[in-house]
Amino acid sequence: MREPNEIDFWRGFALITIFVNHIPGNFVERFSYRNLSLSDSAELFVLLAGWSMRLSIENPKRPLTIPAMIYKLWARAFTLYVAQTFITEIAIFILAASSVWLDAPFLLDWHNVGAVFREPIEAHIGLVLLTHQLGYFNILPLYVVLMIAAPIIALIYRAMPPLLLPISVGLYVLTLSLGINFHSWPIEGTWFFSPTAWQLIYVLGFLLAGKTTDIGAFARRHLTVLRWIAVPIIILGVVIASTRFFPDLINLPHPSLFFIVFDKTFLSPDRLFHMLALCALFAGAYNYLAKWLPGLAKFLAMLGRNALNVFCAASLLSLCGQIVRFIYGGSVVTDVVLFSIGVSIMAFIAWITEWRTRTRVATVSGSALPSPAASS
Repeated sequence: MREPNEIDFWRGFALITIFVNHIPGNFVERFSYRNLSLSDSAELFVLLAGWSMRLSIENPKRPLTIPAMIYKLWARAFTLYVAQTFITEIAIFILAASSVWLDAPFLLDWHNVGAVFREPIEAHIGLVLLTHQLGYFNILPLYVVLMIAAPIIALIYRAMPPLLLPISVGLYVLTLSLGINFHSWPIEGTWFFSPTAWQLIYVLGFLLAGKTTDIGAFARRHLTVLRWIAVPIIILGVVIASTRFFPDLINLPHPSLFFIVFDKTFLSPDRLFHMLALCALFAGAYNYLAKWLPGLAKFLAMLGRNALNVFCAASLLSLCGQIVRFIYGGSVVTDVVLFSIGVSIMAFIAWITEWRTRTRVATVSGSALPSPAASS
């Protein structure tokens, strides 16, 4: 297993935050940084995904060939797709079983699941095609699309590095100008996350991972200046988020998507800039946290190392938490117990994943050793 590092640490932090925020109204949620920020863990999660993608395909000692790179990225996309399909079906089971057990048929309409029971043929086609998504189970489809597009990002960067960011920004501007998004089916609508908008923060993560080149190197050289710029942006974000300020949509200039506050579907500019400001301010904080809170640093890094398994568990646990709160109410005790049990299960999932990996590696290594008889 790789040693604890900054990327895994913040990925683990994002996983905990996603779990908490996906149980709306719970007591612990009020301590989430989302309440004082224009952005939330979704932006952090996608930015780190782009960062990790670059690290996975860049090896100065053994650079990947183009076919090998495409295979690696698309294999990861397929893994994510399988994970999305699995947790969606489990979520449908949880809602259906809870509806029967609690005699609460309205649960069959929670989180966009109603079409599965009213139009099962069309809905299951949509689930397989990712055109039908349940509420709170819609970030992995975005991730799948980004991973499918990842070879294009990598090839543009290999061929013409300076053009990658302008192309990405241009697509983002075009998306906000025209309201571009993927359509959902069989229920009319669009995806909760527009891939053509969110690709920008994914590409920014890819470029920020550069240590000696790209905007990553620039950011490291000018980190002090960027922090001073970030502070007023973050303070302004705290004021807006705490007052829940929303401009009058009728009086917004056109195209309005550039000026709508808190718009998550199209990654509104306020969310994007606020996320980048947070990154600038907290860059390098892991070194201090690892020194002064080593247990917490190692714990969150363990979650981050096993992000996909932990994320799948967290998504299902959040849904279970919503149902438990429906049954027992949203008391402080209930919410704290839910948080404690949920995080404990997430930790167990991460631990058992690493245990299985260590066992598999030990078995392979042991089988490669010559037997005493053979050596004699």
